[in-house]
Amino acid sequence: MPFAHLHVHTEYSLLDGACRIKGLAKRVRELGQTAVAVTDHGVMYGAIDFYRACKAEGVKPVIGCEVYVAPRTRFDKQHEFDAEARHLVLLCENEEGYRNLSYMVSKAFTEGFYIKPRIDLELLRAHAKGLIALSACLAGEIPRRLRNGEYDNAKAYALTLSEIFGPDRFYLELQNHGIREQAVVNKGLLRIHEETGLPLVCTNDAHYLTKADAYAHDVLLCIQTGKTVDDENRMRYEPQNFYLRSTEEMEALFAQYPGAIENTGKIAEMCNLEFTFGKYHLPEFKVPEGYTSLTYFKKLCADGFAGRYGEGTEKQKAQLEYEENMIEKMGFVDYFLIVSDFVRYAKSVGIPVGPGRGSAAGSMVAYTLYITDIDPMQYSLYFERFLNPERVSMPDIDMDFGDTRRGEVVDYVRRKYGDDHVAQIVTFGTMAARNAIRDVGRVMGIPYQQVDVVAKLVPMELKMTLKRALEVSSELKKLYDTDPQVTELIDTALKVEGMPRHASTHAAGVVITPEPTDYYLPLATNDGLPVTQFNMTEIEELGLLKMDFLGLRTLTVIRDA
Repeated sequence: MPFAHLHVHTEYSLLDGACRIKGLAKRVRELGQTAVAVTDHGVMYGAIDFYRACKAEGVKPVIGCEVYVAPRTRFDKQHEFDAEARHLVLLCENEEGYRNLSYMVSKAFTEGFYIKPRIDLELLRAHAKGLIALSACLAGEIPRRLRNGEYDNAKAYALTLSEIFGPDRFYLELQNHGIREQAVVNKGLLRIHEETGLPLVCTNDAHYLTKADAYAHDVLLCIQTGKTVDDENRMRYEPQNFYLRSTEEMEALFAQYPGAIENTGKIAEMCNLEFTFGKYHLPEFKVPEGYTSLTYFKKLCADGFAGRYGEGTEKQKAQLEYEENMIEKMGFVDYFLIVSDFVRYAKSVGIPVGPGRGSAAGSMVAYTLYITDIDPMQYSLYFERFLNPERVSMPDIDMDFGDTRRGEVVDYVRRKYGDDHVAQIVTFGTMAARNAIRDVGRVMGIPYQQVDVVAKLVPMELKMTLKRALEVSSELKKLYDTDPQVTELIDTALKVEGMPRHASTHAAGVVITPEPTDYYLPLATNDGLPVTQFNMTEIEELGLLKMDFLGLRTLTVIRDA
């Protein structure tokens, strides 16, 4: 069985992983390896991105997560007992495993969050199906007990995990970065293997792609911890071996451990999760007694038509019928009922609603359902710009509400479809060109004034990158070519530029799902409210209903005036 890396941290292990996803899949292919796993710390932010990048490179993606396990239960939050969670690597074998992992990762945020998102043994027992577990790095429970000289306790815990996942789904994970404690732990793991028959597997806990990237990773850690690179007492990964090692390097390190190399390939072969894109999962709209979704939709359109046009002309009637048929054929009847319902609610309680924006204003159905207030016939607007069978994608109606009361509309949707069926959408703050220079300059200990001079030479333009700035700003290029300190500053900034720095909530995006949201994707929390771990485009690709509720100050101003 060929070797596969099963413990890898991408840029979505925020400010700790420096394996950029696109580069990761490429590097795996260059190394002649055929599969690789993603196991970010406590989150699955990068799962879809990683899956697509691997598929594009012809590498098999293994979706996973290095979860944090609470020392007691996920509900215990007392500093002296619960501050340090234990790591455990979980990999999805199939769709059931993905659903279980999504559920647990979500609960880690919504129920178990204390310093870090945490699960516990109770959750693992109930949701272990379809998952393969590895005992993780030095921060795992078993290595921790072995380091403390508690061999019997470590062995007992290993047997507990083996009983939870099944003997062929739990592996003792060996690592060797040249750290003294790892040698102690590996000796203990080998003894547990010999006494219990539990299988071994070797990993390299990769946080960056090549040995040369160690410095850039060090800088990232300093940005995260607020330290400088010459601070001796900071968190650092020593020695610098936390990269994507070649198969030959791994074989040389773990040859004496029976099955450790072969088992990486065996696990990769067992993991066959495929994401389905473009299949819609729309929430069901509850219609009044005696109606189907379609008959109710047509009734509302007919009522609205009478309200908007009175008798109407033949041309207007024909247009309405044409749109209704198209919407029915494409399976979006419930979509329009959902939107018209929350717009009607907003208007009924005096929340200012915009007249319509974007291509939705070209739809007569939207006009007769009172979603928009612009007559598309009067202005000869094209319905096909909004919906047509050639471009099969979810219709996109962006709704504007007065900014001070937007939250009330989201609350109404939560009440109607259930709290666990509605979530806001995540967005990531990335290190843009100027910020990357400022962050790296601080970490390198360069005085702020000097760094500021360099940062301000990056033009203030949309989508400006450091590479482009060096092309268009002659002053910056001159400094870069003549001042070695500026050269090092910009070269390092180039390595971290564009990496996600923090997760926050998208200003408008909300997802509504037929089953609870964590059935389809993992959730995190932001300011105590659930947010998806996948971004807006990924949610649309998975066929989930994404709505934009935009809070518009202009509407509030008009109302107040």
